[in-house]
Amino acid sequence: MNTVYNEMILLKCGEMVLKGLNRRVFEEQLLKNVRYRLARIGKFSVRAMQSTVYIRPEGESNTPEVVDVAVEAMQQVYGVVAVCRTAECEKDMAQILDLVPKYCADALESARTFKCEVRRSDKHFPLTSPEIAMEAGGAILDAFPHLSVSLDHPELVVYVEIRDRAAYIHAGKLPGAGGLPVGVGGKGLLLLSGGIDSPVAGHMMAKRGVELTAVHFESPPYTSMRARQKVLDLAAQMSRRCGRFKLYVVNTAKIMEEIRDNCPEDLFTLILRRFMMRISVAVAEKEACGAVITGESLGQVASQTMQALAVTNAVCDRLIFRPLIGMDKEEIIRVARETGTFEISTLPYEDCCTVFTPKHPKTKPRMQQLLDAEEALDVEALTAAALSAAEILQIRA
Repeated sequence: MNTVYNEMILLKCGEMVLKGLNRRVFEEQLLKNVRYRLARIGKFSVRAMQSTVYIRPEGESNTPEVVDVAVEAMQQVYGVVAVCRTAECEKDMAQILDLVPKYCADALESARTFKCEVRRSDKHFPLTSPEIAMEAGGAILDAFPHLSVSLDHPELVVYVEIRDRAAYIHAGKLPGAGGLPVGVGGKGLLLLSGGIDSPVAGHMMAKRGVELTAVHFESPPYTSMRARQKVLDLAAQMSRRCGRFKLYVVNTAKIMEEIRDNCPEDLFTLILRRFMMRISVAVAEKEACGAVITGESLGQVASQTMQALAVTNAVCDRLIFRPLIGMDKEEIIRVARETGTFEISTLPYEDCCTVFTPKHPKTKPRMQQLLDAEEALDVEALTAAALSAAEILQIRA
C-alpha cells in the first residue's frame, strides 16, 4: 500500500491553554512569534486548533533539511512545551497501520521495547483508543519482530493522534522552552552585563511573556572591544528564545572617573549602580517598559545585600524584577547552560563593574552616606550626557 502523507510539525501549548476567555490572546501572540521565527527559515503555513499549533512546510521548504532547522527553532519558542515532528494522513485505519512502521522505522530499528499511545479527540472515529493502540502495535511487531511491548518502561513510545481533520503519527516529543509567549506579559528593560546572571534573568522574565529591551553599560578605554562583542554575542544567543530586541549601549567611563575622583572608595560601586538605575529608568520611560529587570541575587556580592539593594531601589520609580533573588549560583548556572549563554558569559573579558571594584566595598550603607557623597557630583548632567551618547542596536538571532 502506498500511503500518501505530509510531514508536519506540531507544537504543544503549555499553561496558556488554561487562560479561559483570554486564551485567544495568548494563542495569537504565540502564532505571531512562530511565524516570525519561521519566516527566516522558509515557507510554512501556521494555524492553531485544539491547543496545538500545526506547521506545514510548503514548496521548496518541504524537505527534511529545512524541517530539521524549523524543529530546532521551534524548541526555542517560549509558550511551547513540546515539539513533534509528525506524519499526517487520512483518518483511515489501513493508511494508519501502513504508515506507523514506515514513518517511525529509524526509531523502531534502534529500540528494543516500545508501546503505542493513542489520543482520539475525534470521538466519531470507529475504533476506540485501546483498539487503535493494539492494531498499531501489531503492525509494528509484524514489521520489527525484534521488538517487544513494554507498557511500563518502554524505550520508545509511538504516538497516534486522531484529530478532527486528519491522523498524525510520531515517535516521541522533543522538549520545548515552556512558559508563555513573549509579548503577553508587557515590556521590561533588562540591565545586561557580560556575566552569567543577567542573561538568565532576561530569559526567566521572557519565559513569563515579557518582551525585552536591554541596556548595557561599558566604559572604554577601561573595557575592550572584546568585552563589547561578548555582550553582543550574549544578546544574539538570548534572542533565539527571547525574540528580537533593542540593546542600548551606554558609556559610563566619564561617570566612573568622576566618582573615583570625588567620592569615597567604599561607596564607588553603589554610586555607580545608582547612576545605572537612573539611566535605566530613563530608557524604560522612552521604551514604555513597565519594569526594570536585573540579575541580582541576595548576598551574592557586596552590592547585593539587602541594604545595598535598598539604596539602588531609591532612584527607581519603576517596578523592579529580580527573578534570581533567591537562587544560588549553581541554580543560575544550570539555567545559563540550558539557554546557551554560560560559555559566552565565562569568557575572560571584564565589564565596567569589575574594573573599578573597591578593595573594601560598603555592604551595609546608609542612605544619607550616598546622598552626601553624590553632592560632589553633577548627577543630572552626567546622566544626561551618558544617555545622549547611547548607541541603539537591533539584536536578532
